[in-house]
Amino acid sequence: MTQQTTSTYLLKANGALPNNPQLPVLVCEQVFQPNANLVNQFKQTFEQNNWRGTWVGGVFDYHHYHSTAHEVLGVAAGSAVILLGGPGAEEIEVKAGDMLILPAGTGHCLESSSADFKVVGAYPEGQENYDICTEDDDPKEQKENIAKVTLPESDPIAGANGPLLKHWHKPEQAL
Repeated sequence: MTQQTTSTYLLKANGALPNNPQLPVLVCEQVFQPNANLVNQFKQTFEQNNWRGTWVGGVFDYHHYHSTAHEVLGVAAGSAVILLGGPGAEEIEVKAGDMLILPAGTGHCLESSSADFKVVGAYPEGQENYDICTEDDDPKEQKENIAKVTLPESDPIAGANGPLLKHWHKPEQAL
């Protein structure tokens, strides 16, 4: 793992996309140096840190989110612009070696990409049976699901020492 820059985005609801008002999206630049083995590097590191259900592919070109799981996307090849939070929200440029950690409820959509764009996705252990929700799904039911999703026990790259554990906390309980 290389020295990295982490940016955070706390997204408000956007129409029928709930986003996650409690947990920020984390965008970590250059967690790995670009190389021909990034797919395996991301997969192995995610699995070592209890992020499971890994897959390799792209990002859907329509706004969607997961109400039953947090998701990590490691950019294994190419570059892209990802729209986070729904129409008119945050446009994030990513390239090989970058990583995005999306809390449950975060709308995301591929805006544009290079022909070779590829990501490795994974979910915290126990959240591998994720759903795929769109603006057509019932927001009330989905918000209830999002509120039940537990926090991961480790960062997908750095385990107990990663940025996820510094930025994601349980909401304060009212006294």
